[in-house]
Amino acid sequence: AMINELLETRIRPAVQEDGGDIRYVGFEEETGIVTVQLAGSCVGCPSSSVTLKNGVENMLMHYIPEVTNVVSLEEEGEEEEMDAYDEYEKGGDGVVVEQSGAAAEAVKEGKKMKTYQDKLAAAGIPFSD
Repeated sequence: AMINELLETRIRPAVQEDGGDIRYVGFEEETGIVTVQLAGSCVGCPSSSVTLKNGVENMLMHYIPEVTNVVSLEEEGEEEEMDAYDEYEKGGDGVVVEQSGAAAEAVKEGKKMKTYQDKLAAAGIPFSD
């Protein structure tokens, strides 16, 4: 309960200021390991492991002596990246293209996306190659 309270009141707001998020997953009493899940901009950020160890782990260990380590669950997105890498290792091209936002919605609805020239023309901006 104390771990979750510290995460929610002190750590999570700071992480959210940078566009990320952190969620409490669990605590193993036998080993003292706290498991969290990073989300948002934390996923794939090279600084997230430093933040996890120097920030989160240090604070939790300071206030809660039973805590010995803080680990992060891997996000599903990272598994997809590994799948692409594994595919590359097997001789595939390793390219995984995923559409999101307006492009994905347009594909779902069967609409054709406007080209760059179409968008410029709609805005009244002349275009030339």
